[in-house]
Amino acid sequence: MMINIKDTLTLDDNNEYVVISKINYDNKNYYYLLDKNNNDNPKFCYEDNSELVEIDDKSLTTILLPLFVKEAQKEVNA
Repeated sequence: MMINIKDTLTLDDNNEYVVISKINYDNKNYYYLLDKNNNDNPKFCYEDNSELVEIDDKSLTTILLPLFVKEAQKEVNA
């Protein structure tokens, strides 16, 4: 599955999300997604067998969030 920053995805909740940032951490691809119609509805997901799985682990999200921000800053400055 090839997902890039700025791609738009429709998830199981039928909302459209924009890929804000993506990183590889612990040999997994993780994605920070933002609902196109509701900025208060971010999703943090990882790729598993060509499917996106939402992360429910708050401690993992706390680790990943600074990495997402760092990667997003690289994209903005590129």
